[in-house]
Amino acid sequence: MRGERSNYPRPVMSETVLLPEPKFLPELHPTYRPAILANRAFEQAARETGLAADVGIALEQADGSVFHHRTVIFPADHGLAGNNFRHVERIVKCLLWQRGGWKIHLSGADDLVPRLQEYYRTNTFGQFDNTVIGVKNNGHPIEVTTCAELPAEHSEARLIGRNLNGCRIGFDLGGSDRKAAAVIDGEVKFSEEIAWDPYFEPDPNYHYEGIMDSLRRAAEHLPRVDAIGGSAAGCYSHNKVTWASLFRGVGPEDFDAHVRDIFTRIAAEWNVPLDVLNDGEVTALAGSMALGKNGVLGIAMGTSEGGGYIDMDGNITTWLSELAFAPVDLHPEAPADEWSGDLGCGAQYFSQQAVGRLLPASGIEYDASLKLPEQLEIVQALMEQGDERALKIYDAIGIYLGYSLAHYAEFYDYEYVLLLGRVTTGPGGEHIIERSREVMAAEFPDLAKRIKFHIPDETEKRHGQAIAAASLPRLG
Repeated sequence: MRGERSNYPRPVMSETVLLPEPKFLPELHPTYRPAILANRAFEQAARETGLAADVGIALEQADGSVFHHRTVIFPADHGLAGNNFRHVERIVKCLLWQRGGWKIHLSGADDLVPRLQEYYRTNTFGQFDNTVIGVKNNGHPIEVTTCAELPAEHSEARLIGRNLNGCRIGFDLGGSDRKAAAVIDGEVKFSEEIAWDPYFEPDPNYHYEGIMDSLRRAAEHLPRVDAIGGSAAGCYSHNKVTWASLFRGVGPEDFDAHVRDIFTRIAAEWNVPLDVLNDGEVTALAGSMALGKNGVLGIAMGTSEGGGYIDMDGNITTWLSELAFAPVDLHPEAPADEWSGDLGCGAQYFSQQAVGRLLPASGIEYDASLKLPEQLEIVQALMEQGDERALKIYDAIGIYLGYSLAHYAEFYDYEYVLLLGRVTTGPGGEHIIERSREVMAAEFPDLAKRIKFHIPDETEKRHGQAIAAASLPRLG
């Protein structure tokens, strides 16, 4: 899909107006145009006409939850109205992957409804959103409707995790390694990380045996197993896999037959309570537990970007927080996501993929056939030595993070940011945080005053996710 850029809704205004250059521009990525600045510039230009149309967006989930978002667009007869579709579609894209849902209600933009509906039926990028978010996660194709007034907001959140009693196993399934830990009353007695390569593996038994192997190895260090909790990349509902990058290589028939119920089958075989959540949600829970605070946005920079959120009341929401697919860069030639093909999405900015993408421009000599984890190791080793070329890579990611945290603040109410994942390890991770703070202080001072970073130490990085995962099931 990398070559299908003609499917992207192009802007018709001057790039400097629609896509203002940020004050902080990554040396290795001079075309970077942050979504937060582009959206604000668009809305300001629309309002300055004195005729801006107020647009309401309501996203409805299969369980009836409804979420609102508002913006403005140019009036339909204005010369700049050709930009309206791209503006609304990119915002809806963020909402689809951040909140999840299948029915989009639009007020104040009747002329965009049929075009947006067509986008999800015929556009390559829209079809991906329709298939994954609509059909696989909500059981319905995406539907776009017009309304005079948005349906009332409604959502549910649930308190989950923080259960530390008993002998538990916590596991975490990533794209390059799987981890498991033995935990007794909240204390890690054993943890292990094993490399694996699940993304393009077509045999579901590979995944099953890998997970079972990690569980057995952890169980050897417990007198008994009372509960199992896990985090994994992807989307999960009541311990069933609705869609997950870990199983992308498995064909549809094998997915339905062997993957969808893989965790309920594992729970039955171990005969203990088992809960599994998206890895980003467990990241956020780990941060909340470590801090003793709520309102935590978790971002895991690993094989891809994992997102998770604990609300201001300490609950896990029904939101997807699949930020890997949410756009953060609105330049029409932004890098393409390696899976969906869409442009400027988070996975290319906050993951090993980002490091691999920036590496050629850095001037670092390396074997391009190396896998992303090995490429990251090269960059980390050079950063340890104070190499300026490696610093430029982390500097770019830090700039991305500063602007994207402001963008995420348009969709989340949070006060703490927890960063985890291999990309954040060592001095490179420290620079990412320092640079993002600098960006926010200069560009978004109010946000900079409110947001606090939680910088986990190496012990917490290693064990925090396992403890939080292990704490998911409730005993009794």
